[in-house]
Amino acid sequence: MSGHSKWNNIKRKKEKTDAQKAKIFTKVGREIAVAVKSGGADPAVNGKLRDLIAKAKSLNVPNDNIQRIIKKAEGAEKDDYESITYEGYGPSGIAMMVETLTDNRNRTAGNLRHYFDKFGGNLGNNGCVSFLFTEQGVIVLDVEGKDEETVMEDAFEAGADDFDMADDVAEIKTSPDAFSDVREALEKKGYEFISADVAMVPSTQTALTDPEDLKKMGLLLDHLEEDDDVQNVWHNLENEEDLDR
Repeated sequence: MSGHSKWNNIKRKKEKTDAQKAKIFTKVGREIAVAVKSGGADPAVNGKLRDLIAKAKSLNVPNDNIQRIIKKAEGAEKDDYESITYEGYGPSGIAMMVETLTDNRNRTAGNLRHYFDKFGGNLGNNGCVSFLFTEQGVIVLDVEGKDEETVMEDAFEAGADDFDMADDVAEIKTSPDAFSDVREALEKKGYEFISADVAMVPSTQTALTDPEDLKKMGLLLDHLEEDDDVQNVWHNLENEEDLDR
């Protein structure tokens, strides 16, 4: 655990502006649409869709919006979106992976290269940093007022591999294959989700101490998250709470 400030920072991430919420709704909506077109509109048989609906709800996407996206995707022609993950380095060699969903890989690659170059990093080749990350299910719960021992027991009973808790926030890690089952088991127990997704988790972390590097890293992350083609950004920055964002 890298200090309690990390956990407060996680909770603050839920306090989004309307513009940020609209961007989040668009991104998760695109993921849902792609899942519907590849696996069908019934979440009972489409596990990926089921997980994305839970993710959307954790991000406070209204249920009406979710159903509208599913219905629209079900009747629409198949979009030519492809999932591409880019790798690179942020300021002072921070390892970064950027997951995109794009219908124009030239546009996406050009935009990402511009962001990395502008803010002290560089886009690398496939494999340059992925060996530093492991794919894991990451579930973050708001457990205000709950007993840590009880939450931990519920997590491991559900099939979790790892558990950490501080400042009324619990972080639970699973194998990718167990993610859906663990999430659903905790959902049935009534837990409130801050986030739930399969992520690339770094095996080692690096702290930035130079104020200029921290400023550039914050700007790089802001620009990546603002880009419509970017779905997820993962990095091994240890002290993300020190970023001025």
